[in-house]
Amino acid sequence: MKEIENTTQEMEVETGVQDADGREEDIYTTVADVRLESKRKQKKAVKRRLKAEKKAAKALKKRERTARKLQLKRAGKKRRRHFGDRSDGYRIRTLTPFARIAPYIMQIRSDAQNHFEEEIDITDIESYIREKRQEGFPSFGLLHIIIAAYVRGISQRPGINRFIAGNKVYSRNNIEIVMTVKKKMTTTSPDTTMKCVFQPEDTITDIYRKWNAVVEQTIGDNANTDFDKTAKLLNYIPGFLLKLTVRLLRIADYFGLVPRALTRVSPFHGSMVITSMGSLGIGPIYHHLYDFGNLPVFISYGKKYSKIVVDEAGTPMKRHFIGFRAVTDERICDGFYYASAFKIILHGIRHPESLEVPPEKVYEDID
Repeated sequence: MKEIENTTQEMEVETGVQDADGREEDIYTTVADVRLESKRKQKKAVKRRLKAEKKAAKALKKRERTARKLQLKRAGKKRRRHFGDRSDGYRIRTLTPFARIAPYIMQIRSDAQNHFEEEIDITDIESYIREKRQEGFPSFGLLHIIIAAYVRGISQRPGINRFIAGNKVYSRNNIEIVMTVKKKMTTTSPDTTMKCVFQPEDTITDIYRKWNAVVEQTIGDNANTDFDKTAKLLNYIPGFLLKLTVRLLRIADYFGLVPRALTRVSPFHGSMVITSMGSLGIGPIYHHLYDFGNLPVFISYGKKYSKIVVDEAGTPMKRHFIGFRAVTDERICDGFYYASAFKIILHGIRHPESLEVPPEKVYEDID
């Protein structure tokens, strides 16, 4: 009996461990205890994930409310107009001395053109486009992403939304994107111009809806845009008088006297003009800027092509790319500012999911 008791005591000692206070704790855990602990960890992980998702949704709603408030504030707040301002923008009076005299040295836009080129990997962007089309945006494409990225760039670097008129620098009152389109993809189909107005708080979904609404008005079966009406009216003027009319318009535009109703439909007045050479099956071009009007940036992107690239691990893989080119008016801001703005734009193109929410902050241009 004593041997049995001694053996039992030895087993009890072997299966126990003393803590700092000298109390014994069981170091063996049953299978049931392991499963119970696993379930507890899973429940905690689910709770943490739900809490994180709830927090992210709350933050998104907060940003959207802030963007809506800012948009309403912008709509209700009108900048006081000063002598020398225009109907489509206000004159910037706090520029550096060189920035103020640059438009007098480079008096026409074609003298101040800079050319910029970038190669963009669109392999992952194509997957994003397919996802958006499955979500209920059937005509969603690369054009919407580029426009949305440019609008986002303006919201963070408003200096690229300036323009030159009358040898002076102005900041535009809104964001106007211009594009020349064909009503039908045939060589005999007439060209027309569309212009869409955006807000700096717009998300990629807002861009999609606004742009497509203007497209429908422009190339619909019974479409007759304000630009078409204006062009038709000017076509009635005889050639020798038409030349005089255009010269008078140039003079009026120099002094900011062109009616806002005319600059709204003019394809030569806006924040940026874009062209898709990819839809024509060719690469991008460097398109010149127009001396008439005040467009400061012309963007072109080309057809998709494939390349074999090597990843960080040294594995070759096939990727899809497009060429992206821009011609800019160097008088509206310096090269460092332009580079900063285009980094934001290119990041938006390469990561379109970042454009699904409004910007956390919208920056105003200088006075």
